[in-house]
Amino acid sequence: MGHSHAHKHSHNHDLNGRNLFISILLNIVITVAQVVGGLISGSLALLSDALHNLSDVVSLIISLIANKLVRQKASLKRTFGYKRAEILAAFINAATLIIIAILLIFEAVERFKNPQQIESNLVIWLSVIAIIGNGFSVLLLKKNAGDNMNMKSAYLHLLTDMMASVAVLVGGLLMKFYQIWWIDSVLTFAISIYLIVMGWNLLKDSFRVLMLFTPESTSVDAIVKDIQTIDTIKNVHHVHIWQLNEEEIHLEAHIDFNKNITLSEFDTILDEIEELVYHKYEINHINIQPEFGKCDAKDVIVQD
Repeated sequence: MGHSHAHKHSHNHDLNGRNLFISILLNIVITVAQVVGGLISGSLALLSDALHNLSDVVSLIISLIANKLVRQKASLKRTFGYKRAEILAAFINAATLIIIAILLIFEAVERFKNPQQIESNLVIWLSVIAIIGNGFSVLLLKKNAGDNMNMKSAYLHLLTDMMASVAVLVGGLLMKFYQIWWIDSVLTFAISIYLIVMGWNLLKDSFRVLMLFTPESTSVDAIVKDIQTIDTIKNVHHVHIWQLNEEEIHLEAHIDFNKNITLSEFDTILDEIEELVYHKYEINHINIQPEFGKCDAKDVIVQD
């Protein structure tokens, strides 16, 4: 059985870890301030923003732990190490975004039925503080948000919370100058819908990786056809393609040869397959089982 692989450059996990830690401290301060302010002012929007900030703290801690775990080396007990830690963190964080948003929708509907007078000055000042704190955290994580799903989930938590704080500020100003008390509930509802939309996409992407689904941008049929254009290859079957994490895409397949080739000939063909699938499909881990005259199922996808 032949195996070959090529690695992409690793990302700056130390910088990500430091930025996550700073963001955690900022969000703890913001959460405490908003809980106290929300209880004093009676603002549901402020309390909902505080709850979202609390979820930010939890999600950022999960992201930080995953950031540390992913750097641990593989071992005999963990042959892949913790390479999926950040994908799992992204899935958990996306799920919490959606759950919190659904709970807030119920609260917003109840408050809309019974609007209450709110101390708007406190709402305004605390939302400004939250915007500044979350805005700084967003800037810290923005550069590395494209590194992986884990950093993206942390970034999205902070970005949506900053936007929620902006909405709370607008609501506070409307309540202060126009006494529109129901705006507090409407803004909470709008924030929640936005969280569900953002969280769902990330949940779906991380779920696909965790379930070993073929990457959406990868065509199994196209890969099989390309490999079968190589001389001496008769058939490609029993194919599995999956993402281990965001840096590694794996291909496993059985290949039937037209003749009984030598091991050195197979090595040459393996190099050719590796070049083909890496440059065209960004698959960087290949595991090929060579066969000649073997009587087994020749379907591309075999039901094990």
